[in-house]
This record gives sequence, structure tokens and C-alpha cells, in this order.
Amino acid sequence: MLKAVLPPLLGRRIAGLLGVLGAVLALMLAGAGPAAAHATLQTTDPVQNAVLPTAPQAVTLTFSEAVSLSGDSVRVLDPAGKAVDAGGPVHADGKDNTARVGLNGGLANGTYTVAWRAVSEDSHPIGGAFTFSIGAPSATTVSTAALQSAEADDVVAALYGTGRTVAYGAFALLVGAAGFVLACWPAGVARRPVQRLLMTGWVALLVSTVAVLMLRGPYERGSGLAKAFDLSLIRATLDERIGTALAARLLLLAASGVFLSLLVGHLGQPAARPAGAGTAQPAEPTDGGPAGSDEDLEEAELRELEQRIAERPQREARLGLGVAGLVLAVALSATWVGADHASVGIQVWLALPLGMLHLIAMALWLGGLAAMLVGLREGIGADVADRFSKIALGSVVVLAGTGVYQSWRGLGTWGALTGTEYGRLLLVKSGFVVAMLGVAWFSRSWLARLRATPAEASAVLLPAPVPAAGLAEGAADGTVEGAAGASAADDPVRQAQLARQRAARENAGRDRGLTPNRAGLRRSVLVEAGVAVAVLVVTTMLTNSPPGRVAGEIAGGGTAPVPGGAAPATGAPAPQTVPGRTTELKLPYDTKGRTPNAKGTATVTLNPARTGSNEVHLKLDGADGQPVEVPEVELAFTLPDRDLGPLTVPLTAEGTGRWAGTAQLPLTGNWVVSVLVRSSDIDQTTEIKQLKIG
Repeated sequence: MLKAVLPPLLGRRIAGLLGVLGAVLALMLAGAGPAAAHATLQTTDPVQNAVLPTAPQAVTLTFSEAVSLSGDSVRVLDPAGKAVDAGGPVHADGKDNTARVGLNGGLANGTYTVAWRAVSEDSHPIGGAFTFSIGAPSATTVSTAALQSAEADDVVAALYGTGRTVAYGAFALLVGAAGFVLACWPAGVARRPVQRLLMTGWVALLVSTVAVLMLRGPYERGSGLAKAFDLSLIRATLDERIGTALAARLLLLAASGVFLSLLVGHLGQPAARPAGAGTAQPAEPTDGGPAGSDEDLEEAELRELEQRIAERPQREARLGLGVAGLVLAVALSATWVGADHASVGIQVWLALPLGMLHLIAMALWLGGLAAMLVGLREGIGADVADRFSKIALGSVVVLAGTGVYQSWRGLGTWGALTGTEYGRLLLVKSGFVVAMLGVAWFSRSWLARLRATPAEASAVLLPAPVPAAGLAEGAADGTVEGAAGASAADDPVRQAQLARQRAARENAGRDRGLTPNRAGLRRSVLVEAGVAVAVLVVTTMLTNSPPGRVAGEIAGGGTAPVPGGAAPATGAPAPQTVPGRTTELKLPYDTKGRTPNAKGTATVTLNPARTGSNEVHLKLDGADGQPVEVPEVELAFTLPDRDLGPLTVPLTAEGTGRWAGTAQLPLTGNWVVSVLVRSSDIDQTTEIKQLKIG
């Protein structure tokens, strides 16, 4: 089909380009499969907070999905902070959702800390820690500094996040600008500013992709920036799913370079003119009158037909390049979607295409805004702006539909919208998008004013220069500067007029076609593009945050489930503890039962409220303030950000409604305290509250 409608050489180039893009796209999507976005730690052996009579031979972790391991993915530290593992963790029994590391012999009694780090199937690094004891619990000197490798280096994390943000922006710029040229302003590709815009998007995407590839290894392992040039880490990254995606993106960028050369080379050339189109003279009127009119009409139709025939190769080239550009955009979007949240979790078969559609719609809108700014600077007509306005409106509709689905898929519950970092970032992104829509409404208002003014609506090609004939005439009659300098110098009015003419000529190249309506439209589009940058930044943060569904599973995945499935993080900030001082938390509870103990307040007292061993007291008081007895009560601590817990506290009764125990809190962070209260055989509730340690 392409060979039938395109010039042979161009047809072969586009057909070859489409073949390469199709192969890369198939490669990217082949590895996607069902899993749970962001792997979660399901079980451990020994179990968390266990007290063993003898030392185990190994530590085994089981996750909700396959994970990738490195040489230091699992470390075991004794109470003094010394490593006691044999190193080199492996998948237990060949199962890729497990990690096992052997332990040295002759381990003494005490509390041991297991620090682990792995990479989930959706390419996000995960990590955490838990404790177990041999013989009896003991104090431990293991600190956050000893587990620092469980978190990415601050500089590496900042550079890695910046690289991902730049990559999103460059993708939007490249795809949006190319789409704007193909669909709205084909002649614009011949303009230098448009070519620079396309090249900026291509170069920025290339540089950011290489940077992300080099920084991925140090980011996963929590090492410093110097490790970015470690070839072994780069090779290990290429073996992961995200490494495959980045390598595919580099291949696609090579193909996109060919596409851009074809785009500029074919659409950037002036359309062929039919022979004699510039030299034909109007027919002389004849005495017959009507006969001359018929001849003029036939000649005009002939010229129109010749013009259409001359422009046909360019129209066909535009069609072929449009198809190739669309496939290229889909393949590039797959390098993000195929290695991110959409590639794992529920309904992967639907999430993948909708994720790609979401990215492409985003690029057409945001990248098109940048091209629109350049076009307004170059004096495009209202018809070009109107075509882009329709494309932007369609992109917004697609973004809204796919965004609602992605939000439902990532959140799972209404509570996760405000109770998780993912949900709060989603609200921030939605706010920015609403702001963009508000600014876009003003842009459409300016566009309507531009269309209503015929003198401003047409395209402005170049600043209007002073005609050479006019200069000659002016010189002859002394009306221009230089022709009658002496007489003009004596005329202040004429001097002011000449000064205005000079200023107009100097400003014409800088403010080309910027009439009041055009200037207003340009300012509005500029503000819209500025908000778009904020949207890209928040989008990058969203892709680095565990979805609300996963956050809820991490927090409620133990013996203390959260009612309604809501994540245990509340919108209020966690109370700050002062190390060495007693901290008290009050958690009102209501099991909805009819017994006197069904409603009251649970009070948790923690001393000394710091990492390590803490003395814990739990009190249950009824609605009347008196101690109450319940059939079952359970106290646990969870650190969701590090996938640690729930760490259940063994409680010893000290009287009616009073219990005591010891809690081991190995890390600083925002802990979640959960208290399960059962007031009868069928009535129970779990109350939660945040507690910041450190």
C-alpha cells in the first residue's frame, strides 16, 4: 500500500522504519505479565519478631512477585552490628519470588536484624528490615546508618528522578512537536525554530535515557555516584526489565533520527509548482465577453488541477510519515509502560494499551503547546491554532478517561486517595490538570477573538519591509531619511515619523505578527506550558511511589487488618517523639457491640520512644473511664515505607484492662501503631495511629 502511494525511495524507508518499530514494540510488550505492582514481603523464615531456641542455618524471604537480587540483597547483622550472613543471596529452590542467604555458624543469643533490598517486577527497588532473636531478645546497636544501603543515595536519587522527569518532558516535546507539524502546520517544519524544537526533544531524550541507564545500578543498590560508571552495574541493569526498556528506547531513538530526517527532508521542501504557474498571464478580454469569461474559468480550473497534481507527492509523504510517526510514538511509550505500574498488577491486558494511549495523549497536548508557542512566534494563522485546539481537546478527553481507569487501578479504595503518598500525589496532579484546563479556556477565548478579527487571523509570513520602489520614490521627492536629510532635520514632526519607522523596522523581526490578540494567546499558552512542567514532575513522582493498593497491603498485611481495606496512614502528620521520653497515644475504639466493653479508649505508652528496645504499656478504658476486660487484644507496629512489620508485641496482663510488653523498633521513620480489640465473639475493631520515631 505504501509503495503504491509514496515515491519508491521514501516508501522503502518508511516500510523499513515501520518494521523495526514493530519488532521493538513486540519485544517490549512480550515480557509484561500479571503480578502485584511493587512486590511486597509476604513471609519470612524466621518469622518477624520470632524468638528461636537455636540459631537457624539460613534466612528466607518470600515476596508477592518475582524479584531481582544482587550480591548484598540480604544482610543479617548481630546485636553489635556485625554481618553474620554468608553473602551471595539466591532464589530458594529456584523460585524467583524468594531470597535466601546462609548464616555463619556459632551465633550467640540475642536480637538479629535482617536488612534486605531487591528489585520488583515493575522495576522499582524495594527494601526493608525485620528482627528475630535467638534464645531471648536483647538490646541491639544496629542503627539506621548501618542499614543506609536500604535507601538510595540522596544525590543519586535526585539525579535519577531528574533524568526520568527530563525523559518524560523530552518525549512529550518530540512527539507533540512532530504531531503538531504533521497535523496542523506542515509548512512549519521548514522553519529553523521548529527544527531546533524537534532536535531539542530528540537530544534531551537520548541524554536522559543514557543517564537513567547509568544511574539505575547505584539507585537500586544505594551506592554513591561514582558507581554510575561501573560497567558491571550497567550490565546487570541491562539484564532487568527496565534495562531492556532503556536499551529498546535507545534503538527507537536511532529510528526516530531517521524519521526526523525524512520529516524535514520531505515536508521541509517547498511544494512543486506546475510548469508555467508563475509566468501565466491573465487572458485578454475579448469582444465576445462571455467567451472570455469561459476561457478564464477553464484556465483557472486547469491551474488548480495542475497544482493538486504537483502537491500530491507531498500529501502522500505526509500520510506515510504520519503512520510511521504514530508507530514510533506507540513504541516509545511502550518503553515506559512496559516497565512500570501498568506492566504488573490487575488487568495487564487492558492497562498496557491504555497506559500507552495516556502517554501519547499527554505528549500531543503538552508537546503541542511548546510547538504552538513557536508557531505564534513565527506568525501562524488562526486556522493552525484552531486545528491544534481540536487536537488538544481530544487529548484531554483521552487523558480523562485513561486517567480515571489508572486511578481506580492504582488506588483500590477511597481511603487510599488521602491516606497514601500515591493518592495524595494523584490529587496534586489532578489539581494541576484542572489548572491547565482553566488556562486552556482562556486560550480558547483568545483564539475566538483572533478568528473574529480577519486582519489578524491570517498567517504572518515575514515583517512587511519597505518596498524598493517606495524607497526610490521617497528618495526622489525627499520623503525618506537620507533623500532630503537637510529638510527633514528642520522638521521635528518628520523626524519623529522617521524615528517611529526605524523602531518599527527594528522590532518587526522580534515581534513578528504579535498583534494584541496574538500576544494574549501566546501569554496564555505560555502559562499553560508552565503548568504542564509541574504535571510532568508530579507524574515522575507518581511512578516512583507504590500504588495505594500496595500501600494498603503492606500496612494491613498482618494479623491486624484495617477495616474497609484503607491504608493505615492518616492525613494528619505523625506525632514527633522525643528520644528518652515517654510517649502516649490515645486511640478511641468502637466494636459496634452492645456489651459495656464495646466502646472506649486504648492508651499506648512507649518508653523511651526510640529505636531499639522499648517498654510498652497498653490500657483499655470504657466510655465511663473505668478499666474494661476484653476477650482479646493485640498490639503491633508497622513501618510501611520500609515494608517492615507488623511487629506484634507479646503482651502480659497486669490487671483488668492493663497489659505490658517490649517492642523492638529497629529503624527510624513513621511507624503505624495498630490496636485490635475484640469485645465479644463477633464484635471487634482495629484502630491505628501514626508515630514518628527519630
